[in-house]
Amino acid sequence: MGTAFLTGATGFIGCHVAVVLLERGWRVKGLRRPGSTHPDLPDGIEWATGDLRDGDGIRRAMAGCDVVFHVAADYRLWARNPSEIYETNVTGTFHVLDAALANAVERVVYTSSVGALGLNADGRPANEDTPVGIHDMVGHYKRSKYLAERKAEGFLSRGLQVVTVHPSTPVGPGDHKPTPTGKIIVDFLNRRMPAYLDTGLNLVDVRDVAEGHLLALEKGRTGGKYILGNENLTLAQIFALLESISDVPAPRIRLPYRPIYHLARLCEGLSKVTGKEPLIPLEGVKMARRRMFFDSTRAVSELGFPQTPVETALRDAVAWFRDNGYA
Repeated sequence: MGTAFLTGATGFIGCHVAVVLLERGWRVKGLRRPGSTHPDLPDGIEWATGDLRDGDGIRRAMAGCDVVFHVAADYRLWARNPSEIYETNVTGTFHVLDAALANAVERVVYTSSVGALGLNADGRPANEDTPVGIHDMVGHYKRSKYLAERKAEGFLSRGLQVVTVHPSTPVGPGDHKPTPTGKIIVDFLNRRMPAYLDTGLNLVDVRDVAEGHLLALEKGRTGGKYILGNENLTLAQIFALLESISDVPAPRIRLPYRPIYHLARLCEGLSKVTGKEPLIPLEGVKMARRRMFFDSTRAVSELGFPQTPVETALRDAVAWFRDNGYA
């Protein structure tokens, strides 16, 4: 095995990718910002301190690496300055891929998101080929990931071997920030979830997602896209699973969309004044209007992508949050 350059190793997915790479015998060179860390980071990572917005710094840090896993992203549903999200997700992606081309790396696995894919109007699970355009993107995070993916596609014609993976909604241990999805679990465990919206997500074990990154490197088609997902569940079904795992009662009240939308708008307006994250992110409420159901058949059939039961991932996430004082 050679040397893998990894961005986002201090994040939820990236930490698990680092673990799998080291287990498989790869030398791992991780890019991280000053002071950035993760409580579960394995030993053996060689660190380079840098920033995705610094193209020259990334090029120097990547020198001598054989493959690249670009996992890092600014995953927020609200930012006082949305340009920060685009600088990291769009400009940062260009810098990483441009550095990969300059350093003649063998292959790049780029971590996009199902948020950059299309959804079917009739509610059927979407796949990698479902039609999509920038007008379908709700909020700055999704829009930035859509634009970043177009940047990645542009490097294919320049000879860079890029494989794109689209994680759905990863859950499991190690969500230390936590992500917006992890925050739902934390709020549930702390009984701060008295009601729910009628929406749905595709859940997947974060450890399967990490494995999927290596499978994409080894078996993915250049220019190929792969949804790394598992089970489509409504929010009510997710809460029912969490209740059975944690013994915390699930909310029984289903809220209508319109009042929550207006409340989220008020929260958003207040956040613009205070600079604090809104209690109810408007982008999250807008996303909830449609169930984000996806079909991962291509990843399963072409890559051998594993399908660990979602209940196992949720059980391990609950245990990790409790063991680390989140609930």
